[in-house]
Amino acid sequence: MSRFIRYTIILFVLVLWLGGLSSTISHWLYETGVIVDDYRYGDLYRLSNLPQFKDKQPECPPSNRSSDTARTHLYIIGDSFSEPQRVNKQDFRVSHFQRVQWDHLQAAQLNPNKRNVLLIESVERHFREHFARPVAELVVQQDTTQAAKPKLSWRRRIGDDIHLSDIEERLESALFSHDLFFWFKELKASLTYRLFDRSSPAVSLSTDHEHVLLNMDTDTTKRLNSSFSTLTDLEVATLVDSVNSVAERYKRLGFDEVYISIIPNKTTILDPNRGEYNHLIERIQQHPALRVSVIDTYRVYKQTQQRVYLVGDSHWNCTGRALWLNQVRQKLGI
Repeated sequence: MSRFIRYTIILFVLVLWLGGLSSTISHWLYETGVIVDDYRYGDLYRLSNLPQFKDKQPECPPSNRSSDTARTHLYIIGDSFSEPQRVNKQDFRVSHFQRVQWDHLQAAQLNPNKRNVLLIESVERHFREHFARPVAELVVQQDTTQAAKPKLSWRRRIGDDIHLSDIEERLESALFSHDLFFWFKELKASLTYRLFDRSSPAVSLSTDHEHVLLNMDTDTTKRLNSSFSTLTDLEVATLVDSVNSVAERYKRLGFDEVYISIIPNKTTILDPNRGEYNHLIERIQQHPALRVSVIDTYRVYKQTQQRVYLVGDSHWNCTGRALWLNQVRQKLGI
């Protein structure tokens, strides 16, 4: 009996370890309920464990947009803001929808008889990284008679599934994602905050202590990410050239229209005066050399009196999402 228990524990630990190593196995463990989603109260709550920012992730009402009778095919290269749980085909009046995640290759075959539209979406903190190199996540295949299959090497396929760099974080999620462990984490975080006025180094509190923010957005030593790090006119011009080059390349590959959407950092909207804001979004979008159509989320977020970000998360709430979708639909006519 003791041997059975010992082997059962070893097997359980092995499965959790594989879940921390492989995104495929991790997804299966979530589906079976072995692992609980530790992002359910927000990514910033998960990092800070401060109970005042604990807020269950909402389910935004579906758009249920009808098809445009096979006229528009929409493709998105995007980050977590355009993940399937936040944005999907039903949010647009299109007949074909395909999203590609940054840093992951995916193939597409364009139908020359349709209106092919590419929307490149990037949160502000990663914009400088994304356009500091060629953007080639979407691989356009010319032969429309064949099934769209990315020609990836076996090393690339395994590399996309295995994440050695964040295995420790994924293992922690697998082991300590239930509410009982959250209670202990909250207790520790609250005591540290009240006694020493300190929070997790991964987050920052706004200057009025009303909001939790991603430290990457506030720390000026994060040169490529922070809203307050130095951004020269030369770098702005280089980034604009990169955006133009990416758009022109995809148009040569068959896209009829290319749009760029920069989602503001939560810090940019809720705590812009904590430092000297570098105005990345405005300087890119209003640059005289920019030849790509813009989805101007920054202006809309600055003008609204409504809350557009989640309490315990770095992403938009349902209002912020709806405002972004409205901008996309109006600009693209979908």
